[in-house]
Amino acid sequence: MMAVTSSCKEGTKIAMDNGKYVRYTPEQVEALERLYHECPKPSSMRRQQLIRECPILSNIEPKQIKVWFQNRRCREKQRKEASRLQAVNRKLTAMNKLLMEENDRLQKQVSQLVYENSYFRQQTQNTTLATTDTSCESVVTSGQHHLTPQHPPRDASPAGLLSIAEETLTEFLSKATGTAVEWVQMPGMKPGPDSIGIVAISHGRSGVAARACGLVGLDPTRVAEILKDRPSWYRDCRAVDVINVLSTGNGGTIELLYMQLYAPTTLAPARDFWLLRYTSVMEDGSLVVCERSLNNTQNGPSMPPAANFVRAELLPSGYLIRPCEGGGSIIHIVDHMDLEPWSVPEVLRPLYESSTLLAQKTTLAALRHLRQISQEISQPNVTGWGRRPAALRALSQKLNKGFNEAVNGFADEGWSMLESDGVDDVTLLVNSSPSKMMGINLSYGNGFPSMGNAILCAKASMLLQNVPPAILLRFLREHRSEWADSGIDAYSAAAVKAGPCGLPVARGGSFGGQVILPLAHTIEHEEFMEVIKLENMGHYREDMIMPGDIFLLQLCSGVDENAVGTCAELIFAPIDASFSDDAPIIPSGFRIIPLDSGMDASSPNRTLDLASTLEVGAAGNRSTGDNSGRNGSTKSVMTIAFQFVYEIHLQENVATMARQYVRSIIASVQRVALALSPSNFGSHAGFRTPPGTPEAQTLARWICQSYRCYLGVELLEYEGSESILKTLWHHTDAVLCCSLKALPVFTFANQAGLDMLETTLVALQDISLEKIFDDNGRKALFAEFPQVMQQGFMCLQGGICLSSMGRPISYERAVAWKVVNDEENAHCICFMFVNWSFV
Repeated sequence: MMAVTSSCKEGTKIAMDNGKYVRYTPEQVEALERLYHECPKPSSMRRQQLIRECPILSNIEPKQIKVWFQNRRCREKQRKEASRLQAVNRKLTAMNKLLMEENDRLQKQVSQLVYENSYFRQQTQNTTLATTDTSCESVVTSGQHHLTPQHPPRDASPAGLLSIAEETLTEFLSKATGTAVEWVQMPGMKPGPDSIGIVAISHGRSGVAARACGLVGLDPTRVAEILKDRPSWYRDCRAVDVINVLSTGNGGTIELLYMQLYAPTTLAPARDFWLLRYTSVMEDGSLVVCERSLNNTQNGPSMPPAANFVRAELLPSGYLIRPCEGGGSIIHIVDHMDLEPWSVPEVLRPLYESSTLLAQKTTLAALRHLRQISQEISQPNVTGWGRRPAALRALSQKLNKGFNEAVNGFADEGWSMLESDGVDDVTLLVNSSPSKMMGINLSYGNGFPSMGNAILCAKASMLLQNVPPAILLRFLREHRSEWADSGIDAYSAAAVKAGPCGLPVARGGSFGGQVILPLAHTIEHEEFMEVIKLENMGHYREDMIMPGDIFLLQLCSGVDENAVGTCAELIFAPIDASFSDDAPIIPSGFRIIPLDSGMDASSPNRTLDLASTLEVGAAGNRSTGDNSGRNGSTKSVMTIAFQFVYEIHLQENVATMARQYVRSIIASVQRVALALSPSNFGSHAGFRTPPGTPEAQTLARWICQSYRCYLGVELLEYEGSESILKTLWHHTDAVLCCSLKALPVFTFANQAGLDMLETTLVALQDISLEKIFDDNGRKALFAEFPQVMQQGFMCLQGGICLSSMGRPISYERAVAWKVVNDEENAHCICFMFVNWSFV
């Protein structure tokens, strides 16, 4: 028998019958390597074919060739692992350097605080010992101590601008690496090798400020180039215009900039900035880009106030970019702004006073964008629908920009407001400017022109209470049929139809009357894009795009409930089946911004865990002191904007339709938000059940008592400390209750039941009993249904049923029994599906 040995290190040796090692010849290794690159794991047939095609391998046994490929794969795996470990080591080394620098900065900050504490303590003692002076002079002097000094105008001549630039550089560095600002770690952001970086927000500082430092796999020059192009990564940035450029004697550059930021809601004006930006190289080779506002200058250029904008102030901020040993860069980012919160309604001021929100939308956005660019360069893969990551990123920016333009409705882009119908809840704007319509009225090459010569936007904002933005946004995404009108979807899609097409698509998940086709994850899974194929439109085929299909390009972000201060967005636009890069995109959607971002994030499973939120006292009322204390009261503002392409002569009809549609969406959102609110789970408003429905705890008791009465055994095994409702909720089999109506609908389900039906408590009552069975199942069910009412129960053999999404479900057996109340009157029918699973 042949003696076979193998080694991952020695891939050029072969074991022969005599037990001695014989090396492969270079020609043999070359032939094997060539095949390896074509197919790293060839089949037995392919290896035999290789021996036949390569005479130089004829003296090698097929088994030895198999061993060679095993060793080669082993070496490749070791090489990749070694490369990965080297990269991790470099990252950890750089991160360790960052943490050591941060530790030094914190030690300096502690020393400074100790000194200030000692100084103020001494001052307090001196004040206590001093005699109180009640004279008029003393009072005036005391008042003058608190007056804000009026700074004289700054010189904006070239020499004066250089002085301002050097001062800005010094102040920025003191914030980035010094102790000029008392930084505290941002909630939910812990530094580590897998984190995006070290993120902190200001404490007790004027304005809002955020600071981050991290590692990116790009050289410093490329990093500076990307960050200077603020509109490419800062979604709130409308435009940055370079007004003037000056070169400095030290090789630096001074730029005068005018920047505009979109308003995040319809309830507040947009912001603009008049800025100085200074770019220079430090002695240690670090690259610095720092900025500040030029609000009070003379002897130089200035920027007058713009209509519909509030002039905000950028305090010394910027980027410190240092080359990292082994490649890449270490970057420090500081954003410090005064967004003039006085100019917005009081309820919205947290948006403009939150350093956490600034960190999420600006500081972290910069780091994420840099890491995304680095990843695209290192892994230039083609993703969904043949698009490269950069192309998909451009699409997401196009969607976001279009939505921001709709929310703000700037007059210089051609928007004008229509008269109100007497109720100011929905604002209507129209735009028929040539620049706006250029991308809409193009005739496509196949002769099918798009429709419409104007755009109407209906927008509104509303305050939400006690519903986490991420939960509400997920519901809106997964249950479009709860709020959307399929007829209006079809109308919007007609504006961008390019004609018949039959393009194959990838399969995706199905949610509530729609098929979601994953397109791409961008920005490290903080945001994802997808194509929605709406069902029941035209000739539906899941694997093909057909002429009657309706498609939406959708951008979703902020669905992580554990992220603090994150804005949740669902933006979508109808697209043509060809999905060409120059296709018109008219976005609509929702934006939900938390107004109290300092609150602790809620549990991801809270809205699904019925038992933990429905603890009921003996009197049938909710026990006090658990949920409200745990989750607190949360507020957020939702902005809704929907755009419609239309013919100008139909403006009045389209305006009426748009108002009614947005108002119906607002009503739907309010209903859903009320149902998802944790406070309403306690009072059972989350069920939205008709009057007379029992409390959940009572219903659980009726279900178990009736099961024991009719079947003679206990349904649940629970200890005294566990409530019946909680045990029933966590039961492994699906338990569902349906009404005693001519067309029974579901009224209650435990967690397994909701999972089986692929629905939520809110949407449960929209599902009828007959909907989950096919024709044969319905016939069998209704033939046996009277038996339940007569003898109290029936047993069904194993079979197939359907979820609300149409997915087939197999179950081993099912039991149905009549649930009676305390007066022994029939209340509902309960079903239990045992050992169910998706087919």
